[in-house]
Order: sequence, then C-alpha cells, then structure tokens
Amino acid sequence: MAEKKTTPISIDDKEYILEDMTKEQQLYVRHVADLDRKIGSAQFNIDQMQIGRNGFMELLKQSLESPAEDVAAE
Repeated sequence: MAEKKTTPISIDDKEYILEDMTKEQQLYVRHVADLDRKIGSAQFNIDQMQIGRNGFMELLKQSLESPAEDVAAE
C-alpha cells in the first residue's frame, strides 16, 4: 500500500498537516502563501527601484558638481 502523502505546515512553531485541515483552513493557507509570494515580489521590485533611484541620484549629483557645458555655443 502506498503511504498517504502529507504536507506539514508550521504556524507559530506548531506543526499542522495540510490534509488534516478543513477546506476553509486550506483556503486560508493558500491565501497566506500567495500573499507571501506577492510580498516577496513587491519587495524585490522595491529593491530594484531603490537601487535605480540611488543610481540616478548619483548621476544627478555628478552632473551638478561638474562644470556646466557651454550650451550658448549651440
């Protein structure tokens, strides 16, 4: 006989078995997992944007510190 596959879930340092949960509880677990994934993705995007912003700020500072090009010659 094949063993029944179980999926352990840890909540506040307590172990639960997903398959032993009610359908409603399983739905909550899926919502939490999906929201964790979305939060991770959002944090990844924030990190990219922050680094990009810092890069553009450095470029701006460098351009403000360097001598102005002669735009009157154009």
